[in-house]
Amino acid sequence: MSLRDAAPAGARQGDRRQGSHRDAWHGPATQGGAFDWPRTFAARGADRLRAAHLRHRPQEARSGALHCFLLDCSASMRNDGNLARAKGLLLALTHEAYQRRDHVALLCFAGDTVELRLPPRRASAWNDDWIAPIAAGGGTPLALGVRRADQLLAKSETRQRWLWLLTDGRSSEHPARPASADVACVVDFEVARLPLHRARRLAEDWEARYLPAAGTA
Repeated sequence: MSLRDAAPAGARQGDRRQGSHRDAWHGPATQGGAFDWPRTFAARGADRLRAAHLRHRPQEARSGALHCFLLDCSASMRNDGNLARAKGLLLALTHEAYQRRDHVALLCFAGDTVELRLPPRRASAWNDDWIAPIAAGGGTPLALGVRRADQLLAKSETRQRWLWLLTDGRSSEHPARPASADVACVVDFEVARLPLHRARRLAEDWEARYLPAAGTA
């Protein structure tokens, strides 16, 4: 599975939305950062300072993307052997993020808590040291995990914010799609003989990309 291949149609809506509002309100003269006074005075010359003379320092470009992984670490993920498969997928996706110079973050939810296992940072070449120790057990606080992911993404300064939910869907909770996610992907690890299809329904309601774990190798 590829990070970019997982993007659904309209994935860049967030970028367009931000750009359109900013351009319409501020106009081209304030697109830069702080004033560049040496260039401003050079443009003014001997004239009285006017708005047309103002020059701005270019803003630093935001990094390409933040991939926030929200990992279900409940007992069902452990008992069905899906946690090991999820770790393998995490390793593959974080390695690709490293090649693309993107940022990654990891939230794990189980029992009644959500743990920020990896704060947002530039993806590194070697990730097994923080992925391998992840353990599982307890219930599935899905709504709490989604809320924490939304809060994390809302603080991001990256150009595009991705949410990856890795779960077997063994939760009765059905949270709304995080407003801060420009792209959402639901990776379904359900392997029950009588599947509940909750992860699939969540992806449909979120208008997210649905990815059965069996097809992610």
